[in-house]
Amino acid sequence: MQHLPILPIAVPLLAGAIMIALEDQRGQLRAALGVASALVLVVIAAVLAWQAAGGTISLYRLGSWPVAFGIVLVVDRLTALMLVLTAVLGLSALLFSLTRWQRMGPQFHALFQFQLMGLNGAFLTGDLFNLFVFFEVLLAASYGLALHGSGVARVKAGLHYISINLAASLLFLIGVSMIYGVAGTLNMADLATRIPEMPPENRPLLEAGAAILGMAFLAKAAMWPLGFWLGPTYAAASPPAAAIFSLMSKVGVYAVLRLSLLLFGEAAGASAGLGSTWLLVGGIMTIGFGAVSVLATQDLVRLAGACVVISSGTLLAAVGAGQVAVTGGALIYLASSALAIGALFLLIELLERGREIGADVLAVTLEAFGDDDHDDDAEANEVGTAIPATMAVLGVAFLCCALVLAGLPPLSGFIGKFAMLSGILNPDGLGRGPADLPVGGWALLVALVLSGFATVLAMTRAGIRSLWMFPRSAPVVGVVEIAPVLLLIGLCILMTAAAGPVTRYMQATAASLHAPQDYMRGVLGAPP
Repeated sequence: MQHLPILPIAVPLLAGAIMIALEDQRGQLRAALGVASALVLVVIAAVLAWQAAGGTISLYRLGSWPVAFGIVLVVDRLTALMLVLTAVLGLSALLFSLTRWQRMGPQFHALFQFQLMGLNGAFLTGDLFNLFVFFEVLLAASYGLALHGSGVARVKAGLHYISINLAASLLFLIGVSMIYGVAGTLNMADLATRIPEMPPENRPLLEAGAAILGMAFLAKAAMWPLGFWLGPTYAAASPPAAAIFSLMSKVGVYAVLRLSLLLFGEAAGASAGLGSTWLLVGGIMTIGFGAVSVLATQDLVRLAGACVVISSGTLLAAVGAGQVAVTGGALIYLASSALAIGALFLLIELLERGREIGADVLAVTLEAFGDDDHDDDAEANEVGTAIPATMAVLGVAFLCCALVLAGLPPLSGFIGKFAMLSGILNPDGLGRGPADLPVGGWALLVALVLSGFATVLAMTRAGIRSLWMFPRSAPVVGVVEIAPVLLLIGLCILMTAAAGPVTRYMQATAASLHAPQDYMRGVLGAPP
């Protein structure tokens, strides 16, 4: 059990290395190895989450080096949550790819395993340099997955994606170097103990390095105006790649959440609250940009990408709000939106599969000019039209995704948004009324409500066009394709049914993030 924290990195690394060594003809063996690896990751993540639920912080020192000098992996509640999301989304996307997507390019399974390794490593690492290393691992794998399957649109969007992330990685490295130059350490917990005692002459350089580092994270989190790359890239990627990419934006959000509260919390002295106002304002503007995007787009895949932008903006603004209750609600929303967006990317391919070429143009033409050949007598005698079972299942799945992303009852998206709104209106349970809300609180409240309304309108319009408008035929959907979608939606329903335990876990996670003394003590082994 003491080696459990290293396994989310070691398992996909070993699986990917074996897949590269296998001959190209052994596709079935690669697929079986990939599914086995994903299942093992789900089990490991579940065990780590169970251990962290009680507040235990697991520390793993590679090579038994001292914490201040060696590589350390840390598992707390937030890390365990992200590991579970990564494992579940990875398994779902991998199962969906087994029908045909894995055969559209070489080394798909190896790239997918390295992607999972990079994601898990970014969530587990306890120092900034190895955060940079795992960022580069997951980005290198994502470059291959973004270009997987070729095609002009995919190559064009993929090259833009690579260029933006290379620039962000350069900013990351510059920011890390500046912080190390003034602090003498890159261990996150050690940094948190040194920042309050930072000499005044070194603090401007520290804050400049943190600002540059934040720019890199915000570019990866798709904060406006740095997230212009997201829509075209996700629209051009294959559905399994887009589903796992939807979690990559959460890596930037995770880094901002972790570092802003750990390094620049209330105990950071003169640097306390660094950048929180920018996060709040930028998050609200990102929500607004995403809301306009969901209303403007007519394409389902771009609609899903706009939902990713709204999700990132919501989470960044919640971090900038700096309230425990808002952060707890944001974590519920993070888990719900990640599952629902992943399911939506997979579901869109199934919905588009049954659409006939030119159906949208024909539908708009009939709506504008009418159908003179329509038989009114036949319409009068028609009792109803039978809905194929496949379309019924796809329609219910689409409805569930819409409810979660819009934050409407009864699913878990509503629980997360309600918790955030409750935290804004009643910060820390102090019983303040709306008259006591600051301008930023009012702006965030309005943004959350209006973005939900925009998502409802956009998803309703998209659902009508995709499921009800003619002509179309029921797509042929395999069990291995619909099962991952139902798994992700089922987890959202399970979160709703277990709203009490889920809320307590997320609120405890938020409380530990805002008061990181236990994290620092668990890593350093002594009171900070």
